[in-house]
Amino acid sequence: MRSGWLLLAGFAAVALTGCGLTTGIQRSETKIEVVAAENFWGSIAGQLGGDKVAVTSIISNPDTDPHSYEATPQDARLIATASYVIVNGAGYDPWAPKLAAANPVSGRVLLDVGVLNGVQEGGNPHMWYSPAYVTRVFDRITADLKQLDSADSAYFDQQNMAYKNTSLKEYDGTIAAIKQKYSRVSVGATESIFAYMAPALGLNLITPVEYMKAISEGTDPSAADKATVDQQVASRQIKVLVFNSQNSTPDVQSLVNKARAQGIPVVQITETLSPAGATFQDWQTKQLQALLTALGG
Repeated sequence: MRSGWLLLAGFAAVALTGCGLTTGIQRSETKIEVVAAENFWGSIAGQLGGDKVAVTSIISNPDTDPHSYEATPQDARLIATASYVIVNGAGYDPWAPKLAAANPVSGRVLLDVGVLNGVQEGGNPHMWYSPAYVTRVFDRITADLKQLDSADSAYFDQQNMAYKNTSLKEYDGTIAAIKQKYSRVSVGATESIFAYMAPALGLNLITPVEYMKAISEGTDPSAADKATVDQQVASRQIKVLVFNSQNSTPDVQSLVNKARAQGIPVVQITETLSPAGATFQDWQTKQLQALLTALGG
């Protein structure tokens, strides 16, 4: 793996030196060039930046497992020539900050969401499922865009307010509805992707933390945790099971099948936008509405 990073970094450095781009950023005449490692952050940046930005998201295929994504030379070039780079951090996309560091250029701004939210490697990296973290991110994006293009500061402030007050209205409303009607209801989840959202919804996520972390990281849960999760399903201790369809192992699929056999609703969520062209808020709201229906409406 280390040799892979070195090859990518070397490719980017050589290619960009040949184009004369190692001493500055390649900018559009009218737009800030933004590269997001993942499309959920890219969607937010595009809406906050409006017609002042051009956004490219590297991971955008709903069938891609971001945990196992391998960067390409094209990714290296995109990051090295961007004015603004957004990475998730917290160990989720280690290739992205490494590619940025391999080609330091004057004036480029990098937002590491993990650093912003104080989530270190080994912690739960799925921060886009935390409404509080998302709010912090879009306020930071607005501040960064104002730094890169101070002449349009008022425009970026307007975009920020419109996003908060209009674009996120249904997303916020669905969260509030679940919290009001189903606070303290016990639910389960196949992995830690849902661990931030559950408390924001007032739900009691009773799946063992280490079980969810193991599934998320691609390791085997302990026999004790597996037994606990199976018992929670068999005895219908959970009202809903939340399932990440982009990370379906045989163990996970077995658990999903057991839940359905017990008549427990299974709600599918994904790590990246689904469909790929959806906005962050439409994607999240659709999933939240499916959860609301599964809980009882």
